[in-house]
Amino acid sequence: MSKEPDDALAIGDVVRRTGVAASALHYYEQMGLIAAHRTSGNQRRYARHMIRRISLILVAKRLGIGLADVREVFATLPMETVPTGRDWQRVSRRWRTQLEERKREIEQLERELTGCIGCGCLSMTVCGLLNPEDELSAQGPGPRRLGPSADRRVHPRHELTVLQ
Repeated sequence: MSKEPDDALAIGDVVRRTGVAASALHYYEQMGLIAAHRTSGNQRRYARHMIRRISLILVAKRLGIGLADVREVFATLPMETVPTGRDWQRVSRRWRTQLEERKREIEQLERELTGCIGCGCLSMTVCGLLNPEDELSAQGPGPRRLGPSADRRVHPRHELTVLQ
C-alpha cells in the first residue's frame, strides 16, 4: 500500500478552503485546469498547490477571463510540481495585456456614451445609436454599434467620437 503525500488534501478540504463546489472542482479537473490523484480507497486527493490554481481560476472568472483562456495559460504551468515565481510572472503578464486591452475598450465606450448623452444628440434624428427598422439585425445578434467592433465617426455637432 502506497503512502499518500503529506500535502494532499481531500476534496472536502479543498471545497472549504476555496469556496468552490465539488462539482466545479470535478469540472475544472475534466478541463485539465487542476489535477487530483486517487487514493487506494478511490478518493480524490489534491496537492496543496492546486489551491493557488483554483484561486486564480476564480480571480480570472471575476475579471472576465474565460476558462478556455485559463486552460491555455495553465497549459504552460507544471501540474505535478509547484510552479515557480517565474511561471506565475509569465501568466500574470499575459493576463495583464488582456486586461489592459479590455480597460481601453471600456474607457472608449464610456467616452462615447458620455459624449453622446452629454451633447444631447440622443435625439430621434441625430443619434448614431439608433437602429431604424432593425436594419442592424442582418449584421448579427447583440449591440452592433457598441463595443470594439463598432464603426465610429466624429459627430458634426462636437469633437467627440460617437458610434455610427
